[in-house]
Amino acid sequence: MVFDVLIPTAIVGGVGLLAGLGLSVASKKFEVKVDERVGLVREVLPGANCGACGQTGCDAFAEAVVEGKCKPNGCPVGGQEVADKIGEILGVKAEAAVAKVARVMCSGTYEACKQKYEYSGIEDCAAASVLFGGPSGCSYGCVGMGNCVRACPFDAIVLVNGVARVVESRCKACEMCVASCPKKIIKIVPKSNEYTVVCSSMDKGAVVRKNCTVGCIGCAKCSKVCQHSAIEMQGTLARINVEACVNCGECMKACPTGAIKKFKCEV
Repeated sequence: MVFDVLIPTAIVGGVGLLAGLGLSVASKKFEVKVDERVGLVREVLPGANCGACGQTGCDAFAEAVVEGKCKPNGCPVGGQEVADKIGEILGVKAEAAVAKVARVMCSGTYEACKQKYEYSGIEDCAAASVLFGGPSGCSYGCVGMGNCVRACPFDAIVLVNGVARVVESRCKACEMCVASCPKKIIKIVPKSNEYTVVCSSMDKGAVVRKNCTVGCIGCAKCSKVCQHSAIEMQGTLARINVEACVNCGECMKACPTGAIKKFKCEV
């Protein structure tokens, strides 16, 4: 009776021991060497895990930058300070990081834009958009339910009279607000770009005028006065080419509706 118990126990124990030894040998043989610099880079990253660097998170970015797949200045949240630290770890000189900021391409406040109906439901931009494109008279405009406000980890977005506004001094260009907006009207632009067409309507001028007093009507006056070819017409909507713009402000002066705004933020 005793042997009936001991023999199976010994067999199971022996198999377990052999399996353990096998796993130990395999773990040594197939061990993946991790560059210690990955951990050092990860320590200096801000930990937002926002994905603005193009990777799935800070861990993935740390690996990518050590492997040379990403540049040391690839973290917009960390900015130049983090870029310089990463450069020191890798033994290279980090290129200057381009300071960027999020901007909401809409100025259709309650006063400026007509409302189709009074919304009463879930305080969610996507949910409200399902009902005739949202309560705003402009189907391209900000829904104003605050999805971007809740998504921003830096408290850099506020709602002002039904339209989201970015507090540029707090914005880290993490793109969390961009991903949260069902209308896709939040864009990331260089901070140095002072002038922006804060409208997203692709409607014709007559329709825009009917619904909003500050929308772009596609008159192209801004493109005609720009001496640097920095204004591009996308159908009936004007857009500023940030690479060509020199911040002269002539476009804003020529705009009859005030759809072009000036932003000033320290770079």
